[in-house]
Amino acid sequence: MPPPKPKLLVIQFKYLGDVVVATPTLQALRRTFPDWELHVLVSQEAVPLIAHLPWIDRVWGFPRIRGKINARSSLEVIRQLRSERFRVSVDLVGNDRGALASLLIGAPRRIGRVAQSGYYIRRRCYTDPVEDFDLTRNESLRTWAVTSPLGISFPDDLQPEIAADTKWVPAAAEFLGSTQVLCYITASQPKREWPLASWIAFHQRASACGLPIAFTGGNSPREKALLGRIALEHPEIPLLPAPEPLAFFLAVLSRLRVFISPDVGPMHFASGLGVPTISLFGPTSAQRWAPIGSHHRWLQGGLCPCSGHASVCSAARSCISAIVPEAVYEVYRKLLDETEIAGRDQDRLSVR
Repeated sequence: MPPPKPKLLVIQFKYLGDVVVATPTLQALRRTFPDWELHVLVSQEAVPLIAHLPWIDRVWGFPRIRGKINARSSLEVIRQLRSERFRVSVDLVGNDRGALASLLIGAPRRIGRVAQSGYYIRRRCYTDPVEDFDLTRNESLRTWAVTSPLGISFPDDLQPEIAADTKWVPAAAEFLGSTQVLCYITASQPKREWPLASWIAFHQRASACGLPIAFTGGNSPREKALLGRIALEHPEIPLLPAPEPLAFFLAVLSRLRVFISPDVGPMHFASGLGVPTISLFGPTSAQRWAPIGSHHRWLQGGLCPCSGHASVCSAARSCISAIVPEAVYEVYRKLLDETEIAGRDQDRLSVR
């Protein structure tokens, strides 16, 4: 009987988009440790993002409700993880929850990111603390840098990868109908939203390209109210309800020709599914957060005096409003041309 494989645990406790951004690092770990079991621990809500990737041996969901702690469920998951006897754990974020989980799970070697402004106790949870990487670099690079104690080679491809559950595909097809381009026009932080007037102007231009375009957004009362305004003032624009749950949303995204949005989690979902994206950045940095890959495009707004911690812009003219509809349309038209050419080239290669 062969000896059991050594096990590696990666911890990623942050937002949903950050889980997607971490997948190039997960792939690099998989290549470096092909004979190890690769386990990943994320919040329960993020499990659908990576549950169907065949190169991850097991995905663990940690019970999490913002602002609440379920001690009994959390400790049970920790107990199960501890029984796996991981040889190495890597905490890609280094927040309080990840640091404590690393310590309690008890791998002999515990690697974790430690921000310069973080609490000293976090550093004590790791055997190999890693100083936070340059904040001006893309988050995919910053995530990969946490693995430096393991000597992980720089990834050849920083394109993220997630997978949709195929059981949702029929429902997704029915939901979209003829829609091929989806614009996600809302964000949890209003300051990240492109003005509605700009979305309307873009839609008027882009519709001439011939691909059916629809708008959608989040499910909060404020976000639904924004979509309601469009329904009243511009009934000619097709609107789709918030695609929920997450597993269904991923199947919807996987069927699109192009996805357009501000800097929100679904931008990362679409990029991880290989869907061409156009991303609109205002208060956040495209250099740090824009998807990486040849079929992704981004536009950056102007300067803004708002605090990075504020959810609403207090400036007379928000930075994202500096992006004009004409510029987005030109990027959209060129992206359609390039993806169509790439598709024809791929078809020719398949025939050969």
